[in-house]
Amino acid sequence: MLRRNVRLRREYLYRKSLEGKERLLYEKKRKIKQALEEGKLIPTELRNEDAALRQEIDLEDERTAVPRSTIDDEYANATERDPKILLTTSHDPSAPLKQFVKELKFVFPNSQRMNRGGQVISEIVETCRSHDFTDLILVHEHRGVPDNIIISHLPYGPTAYFQILNVVTRHDNKDKKEMGTVSEAYPHLILNNFSTKMGERTATILKHLFPVPKPDSKRIITFANQSDYISFRHHVYRQSGGPKSIDLKEVGPRFELRLYQVKLGTVDQLEAQNEWVLPSFMNTSKKQKILGE
Repeated sequence: MLRRNVRLRREYLYRKSLEGKERLLYEKKRKIKQALEEGKLIPTELRNEDAALRQEIDLEDERTAVPRSTIDDEYANATERDPKILLTTSHDPSAPLKQFVKELKFVFPNSQRMNRGGQVISEIVETCRSHDFTDLILVHEHRGVPDNIIISHLPYGPTAYFQILNVVTRHDNKDKKEMGTVSEAYPHLILNNFSTKMGERTATILKHLFPVPKPDSKRIITFANQSDYISFRHHVYRQSGGPKSIDLKEVGPRFELRLYQVKLGTVDQLEAQNEWVLPSFMNTSKKQKILGE
């Protein structure tokens, strides 16, 4: 198994190294097409390659004209099977953290909860790979309050690091009868205001934690971004009267997420490259929106 993982990783890095050459070739063909459309001369540095590049341009269609990387798109084959998620915590979790992870197990379909014990991260990741898990979710705490969640996609990444804020579990809610039981149906997803490139990346990481629901599912999970804080809400609905009469009921839990780092590798790869890191100091008067408007 170890040799196989090393071989697959080496093949992945080799295919990824070819992307730079493909991108350079795409830029050359784009310049030639632009010159032909505008009736200008071919750029001097491309005149020796003009004939060969024009021949390639003539053979392209809509799908092959723009380079599409299925290597860097780690979720390219995610629709072929439902996600399978392993949930675990930091070492020696408190009772509130255990309760929160229990509720997350009902939030994410096809998830399994594991008591971490004395296992280190590399052992957990290796277990996930050998048992065909698609994602690993680690939840950490500070003085009994969940404060950090790590979502690592397998087998090659990416890994997203979120701060957790304002956690309200079902256990904390006094009106438990009003909430009712949690449905195990696959939920419909609402992803609101993830309009930037980093926002689309974050939405991709979150939505592939859930399988495709049936059209008649009455369960809804919402990730709503506002000022780079992502509000998580969990609802069920029913039609009490006509088609326009809908009762919406929150079933919990609820919390806020703030993305602060995305790495290209898995959580056990300390040498993995950072794709994005939240800046430590930002100009508050002109605060940049990272995920959406």
